[in-house]
Amino acid sequence: MEFFEVLEKRYSCRSFKDTMVSDELINKILDAGILSPTAVNFQPERIYVCKSKEIIEKLKEASKYTFDAKLIFVIAYDTNISWKRRSDNKEFGMVDAAIVTTNMMNAITALGLGSCFVCSMHQDMVEKILGLPDNIKVLAMLPTGYPNEIKPHNKRKEKNEIVEYR
Repeated sequence: MEFFEVLEKRYSCRSFKDTMVSDELINKILDAGILSPTAVNFQPERIYVCKSKEIIEKLKEASKYTFDAKLIFVIAYDTNISWKRRSDNKEFGMVDAAIVTTNMMNAITALGLGSCFVCSMHQDMVEKILGLPDNIKVLAMLPTGYPNEIKPHNKRKEKNEIVEYR
């Protein structure tokens, strides 16, 4: 799939087939995340591949938006190594993790799979389920799998509603 075709076809998939994604495809998705740009190349992202029934069931308690996926990526970042802007000490790990998540979603689409960027969760529960230390903060869950149906991309706003030239 060409780059812009991927962008046009990607949508938030909320219904998956009862088929596990192969390790080969999982590794391609992980490669897309790892190749993502990060502030100052500090690479604070942490990606957790959740495919055991036990972990998936626990994640369902932390968020009702797992959509019965057999595979959930949890994307987080390490606050100890994420870049902080000097002028205001703003921490950019969340931005880096969002970029990683976006690259992963686009790779998922290119591979003929579906995913949904889920931030509606009890973050503290997810961190506890995964046994994460205090410096690792969860940004999103990415339920992933073979879509039950392919849906069109949601309508986007017109450029003139978003873009300003100065």
